[in-house]
Amino acid sequence: MQDDRMRLSSAEHTRLSLIRTGLKLFGENGFEGTTTREIARAAEANIGSISYHFGGKEGLRAACADYIVELLSEITGSALKTGGNDGASLTPQQARVVLMQVLETMTGFIAARPEAGLIVKFVLRELSHPTVALDRIYEGIFAPVHKRLCAVWEAATGEPAESDETKLTVFTLIGQLVYFRIAGEAVQRRMGWSQIGAREAASITAIAGSNLDAILAARTRRKETP
Repeated sequence: MQDDRMRLSSAEHTRLSLIRTGLKLFGENGFEGTTTREIARAAEANIGSISYHFGGKEGLRAACADYIVELLSEITGSALKTGGNDGASLTPQQARVVLMQVLETMTGFIAARPEAGLIVKFVLRELSHPTVALDRIYEGIFAPVHKRLCAVWEAATGEPAESDETKLTVFTLIGQLVYFRIAGEAVQRRMGWSQIGAREAASITAIAGSNLDAILAARTRRKETP
């Protein structure tokens, strides 16, 4: 946050603060349960700045969705680098490396970064009561990343990227990571952890990586069996 303040102008900082606050309050209290006055107070901004920057509360919700898309695109983009190739043109070994990179990157973000908690809460609210904000998130990040991962999966296993089995497999790989954010408190209690930080995320990644290896090995055996 300090770095942002140093880099951003006053207006840009206010806009970003309102988005982050909106993300938090909409996720915790719901859209209808959050007032513009509460958002402005928590963001330490003038209440009129919400209308100025976003045209109102609805515009702020859309900006929160765009913020999620931008942030997750940056994070997944680095993990999904495929050397100038699309996922389908990778060798099986290259594809497996990419899958492991994605697993490690997503675990570090989803499980260990506090900001991920705000995003997950916001998205869960949207999934329960879909609005245009969910459309923006789905079209901007969920669908394209899932499709790219399916293409990488095809390169790794030979299974068609758009088959139901591939799509569901990729969903399960992502879902196991999201659990550690949704049920983070329960996981910490059961594991005796005071937090889920870098060290704990590394332990989660190791297990998730073993799961991935086991699935890939099973797919390879199935492919080789006459």
